[in-house]
Amino acid sequence: MVYFCLYGDEFPIDYVTEKLEIEPTKTYKKGEVIVRPHNPNVISTKTLYRKETAWELSTGYQESYDVKEQMDQILGPLKNKAAIINQVKAKYKLECKIFIVIIMENGDSPGLYLDNEQIEFASSVKAEIDIDLYANPYENEYDD
Repeated sequence: MVYFCLYGDEFPIDYVTEKLEIEPTKTYKKGEVIVRPHNPNVISTKTLYRKETAWELSTGYQESYDVKEQMDQILGPLKNKAAIINQVKAKYKLECKIFIVIIMENGDSPGLYLDNEQIEFASSVKAEIDIDLYANPYENEYDD
């Protein structure tokens, strides 16, 4: 999964959507309750609240052996909107980040390559890149 996130204290999400002319895949506002998936193994009574407001554009999880495919899906619609992103960032004191989330199954890992165009876009909007890697357990063919 790859997603682009604009986030900050509080800002009008609808305004960002209108300026970018892109429907976000997820949004949330500072102070909203964080809804966590039910896990019967975890007992938690503490309610957590969002610490920021965010506008996100995500691929969702997809099976892939090349992260570039998901990067292109997200950055394609955004690449000509760097000036608008920077205006919105300045107006509302926002930050932006590109998240790459990889879940490896059975020891298979995808290629992780960022091309010049992707790097230039991230630089043009001063986006940090956050890469999370998760390896699910797998059966070793040598186990008894």
